[in-house]
Amino acid sequence: MAAILPKSRVGVFWFSNDLRITDNAALNYAAQSCETLLCVYILDPRLYAPNRYGLRSMGPMRDRFLQESLAQLSVDLNAVGQTLLVLRESPLQAVAQLIGKYDPGLVVRSRHAGFYECKQWAMLQRRYRLISFNAIATHTLFNDENLLPFPLTDLPKTFSQFRKKVEPLADNRNLLPVCELPPPPRELDRGQTFTWELLKNQSRSIFKGGAEAGVQQLQEYFHTTAPSEYKTVRNALDGWVNSTKLSPWLANGCLSVNQVLLALGEYEAQYSANESTYWIGFELLWREYFQWSAYLHGARLFARDGINGSKKLNTFYSQRFMQWCEGGTPFPLVNALMKQLNATGYMSNRGRQIAASCLVNELALDWRYGAAYFEQQLIDYDVASNWGNWQYIAGVGADPRGGRHFNLDKQREIYDPEGDFIAKWGGENATAGVNSVDAADWPIADERGRSPE
Repeated sequence: MAAILPKSRVGVFWFSNDLRITDNAALNYAAQSCETLLCVYILDPRLYAPNRYGLRSMGPMRDRFLQESLAQLSVDLNAVGQTLLVLRESPLQAVAQLIGKYDPGLVVRSRHAGFYECKQWAMLQRRYRLISFNAIATHTLFNDENLLPFPLTDLPKTFSQFRKKVEPLADNRNLLPVCELPPPPRELDRGQTFTWELLKNQSRSIFKGGAEAGVQQLQEYFHTTAPSEYKTVRNALDGWVNSTKLSPWLANGCLSVNQVLLALGEYEAQYSANESTYWIGFELLWREYFQWSAYLHGARLFARDGINGSKKLNTFYSQRFMQWCEGGTPFPLVNALMKQLNATGYMSNRGRQIAASCLVNELALDWRYGAAYFEQQLIDYDVASNWGNWQYIAGVGADPRGGRHFNLDKQREIYDPEGDFIAKWGGENATAGVNSVDAADWPIADERGRSPE
């Protein structure tokens, strides 16, 4: 935690991956450090523009969940006398605008694992040297890297090594109470307050964004017997109660990992602890490992050869990629999973592994395109977990086995033996084979020299 400095007249709190006021150490720090406070969310238009992979970082499902989360945050801030400003421009331009208009003495945000977010933050620090910039970890279990039992540069190369070192330190969590926030400046530009342009996004999802909905799901899940059966059903491809379904709220910071661990501990104290309840905490530690790995490796999280520099031979076939995205491959289970993702913005963890393995192995595509498509579609997209998991499957990340190749027929026999999941999502409706065009989209002739029609 950063030391509290003498109070500034005006402070800026920049919401990002922490869309809540409960258990938000960065917000508490800002509240204690200024007399008036600007609460801001910056919505970068580039998230909606085509990126290097020809995709958008923010798809409709993600956008709707974000808008719902911001709407709830706005309500929660109003309840404590604050106002949420939403600036729809690049972060560098938005912060420059705020500094020019309000002359703040400090800018505070939650620490972000994204390389580009960190790069922007560093640029702002260099540009405005007279302003105090403080980034405080709120997205992780350990809210300060000094609490880790090793220097970040010595982060274990595998999750198992990491887990053994940090697992004993994961207990005895406490929540920070909602603090009293300073008022906004009198000259606040009310024209920038949050408004949800609902008519522009008619997407529907099984999840509703916002801290209130996240707490409701947390309470409902831990008031059933589901936690005691979690490990036995967590690999199911469908079904609301087969996993905690907390990942969208964790990814957007509507819930903190502390809130989840405390609820888990209370459940174990009231009912019982078993292998299934342990496994919930186990997977939260996986999430933790990916966060700190992203902090350490920076841009290598997005590199073709990954964090371990593995050389993988792959290419890009646009037809194959589009078939995978749309659920039109020769593999019915993968098709069903992708259609589920496109319709709901969600896919089970087992489903993600199967779909990723297919793209990397059966379709021999560059794993980064799959990661970018998941970034666009998943409402629980988290930069560290998404790209870290894709590296793991592709064999360029933290997997000591050098990647994972799932037998699709075996996965179908285990997880959809009756074909119910495939039938539900129309997985049998495949299109052309994967080799009807080459990497340059030229038609490939058949054995008689004829191009496919």
